This record gives sequence, C-alpha cells and structure tokens, in this order.
Amino acid sequence: MSISLSLIPAFVLHARPYRDTSLLLEVFSADQGRVGLVARGARTSRSRQRGLLQPFQPLLLSWSARGELGTLTAVEAAGAPLSLRGHALYSGFYVNELLVRLLHRNDPHPELYPVYGETLTGLMQASEPEPVLRRFELRLLELLGYGLQLERDTAGAELDPESRYDYRPEEGAVPLAPTGQACGVAVSGHSLLALRSECLDDAQVRRDARRLTRAALDPHLGAAPLKTRAVLLQLVRVR
Repeated sequence: MSISLSLIPAFVLHARPYRDTSLLLEVFSADQGRVGLVARGARTSRSRQRGLLQPFQPLLLSWSARGELGTLTAVEAAGAPLSLRGHALYSGFYVNELLVRLLHRNDPHPELYPVYGETLTGLMQASEPEPVLRRFELRLLELLGYGLQLERDTAGAELDPESRYDYRPEEGAVPLAPTGQACGVAVSGHSLLALRSECLDDAQVRRDARRLTRAALDPHLGAAPLKTRAVLLQLVRVR
C-alpha cells in the first residue's frame, strides 16, 4: 500500500551517501516516528535540499512510500537550526544515535518527539550537558517501556537515602549488605532518590545516573558499541 505524507515536522538523525547523487536519511518525525527516506539528487551542487537536510534543523518533510523506505518529495525549514557546539554538539549526536539504534522504523512515538526537541534546546542552553542527557535517557527508557523503578526497592519498601542498593534494571533496587557484592549497579539510595526527582546537581549523583542509564540501555542496543559514547566519556574525563 502506498502512502503520501505532507509537511510533517521532523529532524534528520543521520544521513549518508546513497548511490551517485542521493542521500539515505534516518529522520525522526512527529507522526511516524523514525523513518528511512531517500533524498534523490540531494548531493548535487544545485540541490536546494542539501543545506537543509542537516541534524538539529527543524524541518517540515513530505514523502511517499510503498514499503519501509520512502522517497522525500519536499523539504522546508520549520525554524532556525539549533546551534550546538563542543560538548553539546557531541551530546546531540549521541541522542540521535540512541534514537537510530532503539527505535524501529515507522513506529510512531508522539510523546517522545517533543522530548527530543526539548532536549536539543536544553543542550543548546545548558552550561553542563550531562544533566540534560540523563533526563533524556530516563524519559526515553520510560516511553519505550523500560523505565527505572525509583519509588521502592524490590521488597516494596521505600528507598532509604542512607542505604546502599544493588540496582538491577530488569528487577529494581535490591538492598545491598555493607560487605555484599552487586550483580547490577551498586548505588546509594540518595542517588536513586535524586534521579527520581531529576535533581542532578551533585557530581556523584551524575556519575551514578550515567552508570544506571547505561546499564538499562545497553541490553536494548545490540552488540555494537555506540560511537558517540566513547567521545562523550573522553570529554567527561578531561573536564
């Protein structure tokens, strides 16, 4: 069955050369989720699309499709490009790589699309990208059905900020004895409660949050490592 869609809000997540003059795009759209599109002739010097089909540029896209891969038919700017630089730029590419790896094509995520836009704006405005990334990861996990349990431990008791826990993403927070070894992520109740309220001002809380979200995301990302994660970890180490 053929479909035709017009002026759908979207962002380019990734683009690569396709055949002689075209681009193969992975886009994140408000209505259709992640979509694969061929932009025919977009790599030619006379193409008007070439300058618009960039990451972090709000767009209105039109395309037609018969199968999984569609053909771009029109593109318009939907606003000024979001200016991400330095750490924020690599953080934006990391967010894009997460979406490409975690979202299935043509699976709508209408609640995630505004979160993505807010995250890009947050990265552009924040002096410290780490809290913005952790909040995005938490919301992404929740909207995909993999949300972290940050209310109670696995026995049903409220989390204690003074206690230590073995956090297992598939189960939750297991109370950890002082000399016990964690099977998942060893973390304080204080960090778990801070993460629940998205209060990420403390450096230790940010470190714990990074370990927790990584442990929760990795089982769904496949075997290949995220290319942007290594760059971000290096940036964090040199700060």
